[in-house]
Amino acid sequence: MNTFMDTLGYFGFIFLELIILFLSISTIVSLVLQYIPKERLNSYLSRKGPTGYFLAAALGSITPFCACSTIPLTLGLLNAGVAIGPIITFVLVSPLLNPIIVAMVLTLMGWKVCLIYFAVCFFTSLAGGWLMSVLHAERFVRKVAAKSGGSCCCGEPEEEVIPATFKGKLNKALKKAYDDLVGVFIYLVIGTAIGAVIYGYVPQDWILSIAGKGNIFAVPLAALIGVPLYIRAESAIPIGLALSQKGMSLGAVLALIIGGAGMAIPEMSMLLSIFKIRIVAAIVTLVFLTAVIGGYVFDWFLS
Repeated sequence: MNTFMDTLGYFGFIFLELIILFLSISTIVSLVLQYIPKERLNSYLSRKGPTGYFLAAALGSITPFCACSTIPLTLGLLNAGVAIGPIITFVLVSPLLNPIIVAMVLTLMGWKVCLIYFAVCFFTSLAGGWLMSVLHAERFVRKVAAKSGGSCCCGEPEEEVIPATFKGKLNKALKKAYDDLVGVFIYLVIGTAIGAVIYGYVPQDWILSIAGKGNIFAVPLAALIGVPLYIRAESAIPIGLALSQKGMSLGAVLALIIGGAGMAIPEMSMLLSIFKIRIVAAIVTLVFLTAVIGGYVFDWFLS
């Protein structure tokens, strides 16, 4: 009975915390983005040298949360003549460093985990974009044009009207936050439920034997599981938290989160409409390497 109540209590506490985080951060980000014209973003990212890469990484870390938001913006950047390097940096950063994920990691796993998570994802994305530029990956970009008037997988039109007043912008941001929450609600429930079951019922010794700090292969194994499995960050973070509390090394947890959240299956399929398979395969490889590097770096800092 105690185990069941502990499991239920864990689910309720973590789930409520995630809901509050999601709604508050989503509202703030949506409100801020309404004050930044897309034309200005394109002009910033078109800058030559390291500036374009850093701005692309910064943009990726504040953009909305689903693949259907990333893809139209990627098309817009291509049509605006932005170089392939900053575009790949944006594509890599966008699913990993949006504010809701960073806030979840910070709140649930602590500032050290959050700092390393952010630094690894940010700088490996810069390196990945630079590498794709050096390899002239623009050769593998399909000739496509952004479509107007369509809708994305979240049901939100690509072209949106920005209200003139702050009250109108705030109402729009609140609605956007609610719509985003509806879109990921099932993932929050599933992830938190799995995490609660792990917390309450999975034997600690079993976790330690597979993915404890003593297993040198725990990090790449977690990354290898995460990438093809595709666990949305909203699901991966509560699962990772429960696994860490059961003894899984934080490096392996970090690798699982990065690998699972870094490449969504819908995003991968849509990227294939923009890039040829070589670029998409390279992006998946870079996500895997980011997960492995992040996991080992974190374990090294704690050792």
